[in-house]
Amino acid sequence: QVQLVESGGGLVQAGGSLRLSCVTSGSIFRFNSTAWYRQAPGKQRELVAGLTRGGTTNYADSVKGRFFISKDTVKNTMYLRMNSLKPEDTAIYLCNAQSTTGLVYWGQGTQVTVSS
Repeated sequence: QVQLVESGGGLVQAGGSLRLSCVTSGSIFRFNSTAWYRQAPGKQRELVAGLTRGGTTNYADSVKGRFFISKDTVKNTMYLRMNSLKPEDTAIYLCNAQSTTGLVYWGQGTQVTVSS
């Protein structure tokens, strides 16, 4: 059973930074892609940043230049570094992974709140 466990969320002032972590059970190499999504109250879940196994990244326009996705294959952990945070970044952030067979896995989410 694959598990993804996020951590690192919290309350931060606008302009501040946070780093989210997502530990995967077993090897992170099993995944074709990993990603971070977010969901704000009353809004649809949106892709924030994605990372393929080959290292290609993609970002939502709203976070380009401020957020950075990465992974540590030794620790089986993916990260989302968030800089210059804005109140509109407030949301529950969820990590996501897709296996080579097309199965999709989600973490439980971690709350990020940015105060103005």
